[in-house]
Amino acid sequence: MKVLVSLCVFVPLLALATAGKSILLDFPLLRCFNSKCHCSPTLSQTDGEITSKPMVLFLGPWSVGKSSMVNYLLGLQDTPYQLYTGAEPTTSEFTVIMHGEKIRTVEGIVMAADSSRSFSPLEKFGQNFLEKLVGIEMPHKLLERVTFVDTPGIIENRKQQERGYPFNDVCQWFIDRADLIFVVFDPTKLDVGLELEMLFRQLKGRESQIRIILNKADSLATQDLMRVYGALFWSLAPLINVTEPPRVYVSSFWPYDYAPDTSHDLFKREEISLLEDLNQVIENRLENKIAFIRQHGIRVRIHALLVDRYVQTFKEKMSFFSDPELVFKEIVDDPDKFYIFKSILAKTNVSKFDLPNRDAYRDFFGINPVSSFKQLSAQCSYTGGCLLEKIERAITHELPSLLSSINSGKNPTLSSCEATGCGEKPKNRYRRN
Repeated sequence: MKVLVSLCVFVPLLALATAGKSILLDFPLLRCFNSKCHCSPTLSQTDGEITSKPMVLFLGPWSVGKSSMVNYLLGLQDTPYQLYTGAEPTTSEFTVIMHGEKIRTVEGIVMAADSSRSFSPLEKFGQNFLEKLVGIEMPHKLLERVTFVDTPGIIENRKQQERGYPFNDVCQWFIDRADLIFVVFDPTKLDVGLELEMLFRQLKGRESQIRIILNKADSLATQDLMRVYGALFWSLAPLINVTEPPRVYVSSFWPYDYAPDTSHDLFKREEISLLEDLNQVIENRLENKIAFIRQHGIRVRIHALLVDRYVQTFKEKMSFFSDPELVFKEIVDDPDKFYIFKSILAKTNVSKFDLPNRDAYRDFFGINPVSSFKQLSAQCSYTGGCLLEKIERAITHELPSLLSSINSGKNPTLSSCEATGCGEKPKNRYRRN
């Protein structure tokens, strides 16, 4: 007899690594470990993913300067281990640039096989994808605090099946785990095709992490740049359905001097602003992790309450002569008739905006028979208490309390550079004053 809350269990201790030191946070955290966990698309998190460094993801069409931007931020230009760049589509792999004791390349199959890394779940996308995944390790102060991911450029005239692996699914995996997402364009590639449109659909709900980069801005005169800036917003407006548009940075992110007779001062200020933005994400990594865990804890709680309500309704409607399959099909096909979702809103402090898609539960119970679940009321013991109460306590008290202690400086070891190894900040490496 499967237990409902076995889908999403507690991890009582989690080590958050900061500068080689592990700070043990003694509070119950949630982790989905079961292959049948459908609490949310991103809940299948391993300990390595939760404790990993902030991830910065670079997306966009081909040859817009994504790899050049990584080279610039890390100071790799004109070094033996710079990322290869060119006018043609040059990046065909997902390249993960991370910290290591020495410079070396790690094959995708090795990254996926190493359970201590945060990339082991990528194995589910198959061997064809793992051949297109490569890791680069190097000793770099900035990489002690952040991981960069460079992605293949979007090529609109290429069919998805020609890549040999589920490109959009792989992008979604990285999007769900990214702390900052740079979507890079250049003035000559502003058209929006099917693949780019699909990418922006995948970014729904992550608008706060998105930054739009209009790169190679010094290739245009000021008046032309203004027209291109307007055209960029015109192209993206149907794809970004939010009240406040994402931040757009306009500059040329590479180590060469700006072209003459262009807006040098504007480009420098934009670049400094972007670097400050990146540094802020790094500085807030602990707060972001705690908020991330709490967000998924809320989804786990809602999922548990909804499944419990389905189970309860099923048992109430069953009689000796009833056909279990027909009874539950009626419930799952029309949950509003049985007040499944409305009862959750009426009896708990769940927001209606946090409720999942109702159709998802038809698929969920197609895989997990309702008869295999116990009700939440049966998941209590004298010694361990009730599992749902533990989730509630983590969401309402323990995680907010921990977040408050970090923000207020009550625990200085979490916020001081001596303890966390603040190290090197992103900075302008090449520009002349």
